[in-house]
Amino acid sequence: MRRWSDSQLVLNTYGAYLRKKGDCFQVKLEEKNVEIPVAKVDSILIATSAMLSTDAIQCAVDNNIDLVFLDQYGDPYARVWHAKMGSTTLIRRRQLTATESEMGIRIVAKWSLQKLRNQIDFLKRLKRTRPGKAEEYETALAEITAMAEQLETLTGTVDESRHKILGLEGNASRAYWSAISFSLPEEWRFEGRSRQPAKDPFNATLNYGYGILYSLVEKACIIAGLDPYVGILHTDNYNKKSFVFDAIEPYRIYVDETVVFLFTRKQMRPEHFERIEGGVTLSKEGKAVLITSINSRFDEEETHRGRRMQVRNILQAELHTTANGLLEAA
Repeated sequence: MRRWSDSQLVLNTYGAYLRKKGDCFQVKLEEKNVEIPVAKVDSILIATSAMLSTDAIQCAVDNNIDLVFLDQYGDPYARVWHAKMGSTTLIRRRQLTATESEMGIRIVAKWSLQKLRNQIDFLKRLKRTRPGKAEEYETALAEITAMAEQLETLTGTVDESRHKILGLEGNASRAYWSAISFSLPEEWRFEGRSRQPAKDPFNATLNYGYGILYSLVEKACIIAGLDPYVGILHTDNYNKKSFVFDAIEPYRIYVDETVVFLFTRKQMRPEHFERIEGGVTLSKEGKAVLITSINSRFDEEETHRGRRMQVRNILQAELHTTANGLLEAA
């Protein structure tokens, strides 16, 4: 069991037992008991085999504490949340019709464009510290900038522009990850993105980080009254949280930066990875390093709309803004 921040409790030890004791969560590890006040916990991540009492589950639900189960890749495969949506159904009705309105294209184009602008900004920062590789960065920056300029001119509906948006994102992504790869120490470089399973340590780390981010975005959607399954850009595939795939785009950069810096600052080591059939995964120690770093990044404060806010709260505020925009749409 680890606490990765003041607000997050992570169970990553085989056989850990979580129960409620008074106003605290109690975690039992062999002969050791650890108590954490309920008021100090915002989320509980279950990353390995563990046992939970029904009292602990009910306490989490009653206190709006997110209870999330992660698979070996860091992807949430289940979560426990209260049964009531807690907001007007009109928001979800507007989600359903957003693909056919100008509101929909404004939402997804904004998110996609912000993702590309974040990538441009990050590559420019990396370029300043690597003057010997300026030409490679310039090539990638030119390609991503060209894709962003096309996104800025989109009009009409999402249904009319879906394939174009996904194509522009895909082209920008290839240029971006190529530039990220040659930013890394040579032993950690990779050949493009790979997912379940990852083909290399960098992608294994990135995938696990995105899994944590998916969980944060899904929670923010639920709190804002948005349906995680009703996508606007991404289609409503069976059992896929399509809206989460849409909304995550502007926030991927926080994981990208964290993972790149873990490798360039030599905080990731060979023992942080394990070979599995067909690829690579993070070891228990590797997950500990990554989760600590990601939570630290989301606990940092940035200026947002004139206020200093933690990054995780900025994410929540922006999804509330999206929900309000859908309500106000004609």
